[in-house]
Amino acid sequence: MECSYRELRTKCVINVVDGKNLGRVCDIVFTFPEGRVFGIVVPGSCGIHLFHRNDIFIGLRNIVKIGADVILVDLKGMKPAGKGEKGREIASEQRRDYGEYE
Repeated sequence: MECSYRELRTKCVINVVDGKNLGRVCDIVFTFPEGRVFGIVVPGSCGIHLFHRNDIFIGLRNIVKIGADVILVDLKGMKPAGKGEKGREIASEQRRDYGEYE
């Protein structure tokens, strides 16, 4: 299945564990020049925070299904998020080796 960023950012991200709506995709993390996708980023806090957002990174292994209207993610096995670069919360366990994406 191919899906563009334009299509992804219109989909709501739902946690299947508690049914919570995490928001819409605001960014995609990938390697350059290989072009391997690590995961997606969603806003971490509700409300309008123009200058200070704590975004949540969701790794590919936590994405259950990408549907027509929503992206289902499983965040039950996640450790508490730690701070990453630029104030983003990193919700994944650890970065995986590039070989796992082939």
